[in-house]
Amino acid sequence: MTSACLLTRRDVLARGLTIAAASALAGLRLHTLADALAALDVAYAGSMGSLMEGPLKTAAAQALKLDLHGRAQGSNALAQLIVGGSIRPDVFISITPSPMLTVLHAAKADTAVPVARTEMVIAYSPKSKFAEKFALAARLAGSEILGPLPPGMIEDRQHGPAVTWWQILQEPGLRFGRTDPVTDPQGRNIIFTLMLAEKLLKQPGLAMKILGSTINPQQIFTEPTVQARLQSGELDAASAYKIQPGPFNLPFITLQPEINLSGERIHADHPEITLTVNGKAYQPEPLIFYAAALKDAPNKNAAAAFVEWLTGTEAQAIFRRYNYGPPGGASGLHA
Repeated sequence: MTSACLLTRRDVLARGLTIAAASALAGLRLHTLADALAALDVAYAGSMGSLMEGPLKTAAAQALKLDLHGRAQGSNALAQLIVGGSIRPDVFISITPSPMLTVLHAAKADTAVPVARTEMVIAYSPKSKFAEKFALAARLAGSEILGPLPPGMIEDRQHGPAVTWWQILQEPGLRFGRTDPVTDPQGRNIIFTLMLAEKLLKQPGLAMKILGSTINPQQIFTEPTVQARLQSGELDAASAYKIQPGPFNLPFITLQPEINLSGERIHADHPEITLTVNGKAYQPEPLIFYAAALKDAPNKNAAAAFVEWLTGTEAQAIFRRYNYGPPGGASGLHA
């Protein structure tokens, strides 16, 4: 080899030092970038997972220089963990007023602001043997009186056209999924939806026919897994908020406004609708999301800024893109 092709020990050492310096500088830049984002712990309703861990996390990093660390779980369970001191997030976001009021009444926060709303739907699996019937029911949803059946649709001589969502959900062998009514508002909300359907569609016993007992182990799954089970075909249909099926590319059936829990007067209009779970009585509540900065938040200033940002133009536009409705005239909650 010629001397031009040979590296002296000094050359090797010099190059090694250069590479080490460059690596250290790159590492320093990455570390500095990470340090530039302040951590913010947010405990939120499990149904918000796709939004919180995706577009809102990205936008909060850019707009507020915050790195959201999320904990997704049923709102009631989170409220109890916060009140008991088991977790200490900066921000709590619940769905329906009750879990947030639990936190407010325990003096863990002073106020909570409405940031969005949703409604109950019936999601179904494209892999289900009932998928075609569900698709037809989705086209005809929202009307109690069905028109002529499309060509090829078989009529059920006993019950009439078997294309309503509530008729399909009673079919033998159908696998339905929902969440635990003890820990998750959605677990109660599907029961309320069916109780309202019993009343308004004049179908006595409908909730029992579709759901069985209030605590039915064959139907109850954790909230983060229900949509995934639909996607895989393990379930035929499941209760869902309107915000949930989209990220999983799942179809769903919209329900009549009178029963989908989107209205703010749902309890006032139906005071007789109540549900007792584990000895505690519940009434139907509007599906509104509330956010609160907690009083003992480790990052108080960032918590307050994040909650305020959620009500602003940028965050509200993100909510709309991901199928969340505006909070409308909903009032804030106070301790």
